[in-house]
Amino acid sequence: MSRATYSPFLLAGLMAGAGVLHFTVPKAFDGTVPRVLPGAPRAWTYASGVAECALAAGLAHPRTRRTAARATACFFVGVFPANVQMAIDWRRRPALPRAAAFGRLPLQIPLVLWARKVARAEGASRT
Repeated sequence: MSRATYSPFLLAGLMAGAGVLHFTVPKAFDGTVPRVLPGAPRAWTYASGVAECALAAGLAHPRTRRTAARATACFFVGVFPANVQMAIDWRRRPALPRAAAFGRLPLQIPLVLWARKVARAEGASRT
């Protein structure tokens, strides 16, 4: 199998892993929920975990992969405000955690591009 064949499965694994973490260590994610969102942060943490697990399942199945990959790209854009919130909140933390928080911001770009590439590759394989 080529590297491109594994790409949707790697992305699915990333999404599934992140989704599971939202349930196993929710407190770590609660603080990244932008304060402008209504309701309890924990509800948003769990909702995003459910979304990540659902996207992972969609990415893993060939029939839903293209749609799930597009939705994953949108999800990465949608959670960007949480990464900004984290960077703002962690700006006075020690150097390593602060660097990690700020490093997440530009990481969204390759993640969005990766999801779009999976969607395009799946579309090309169906024609």
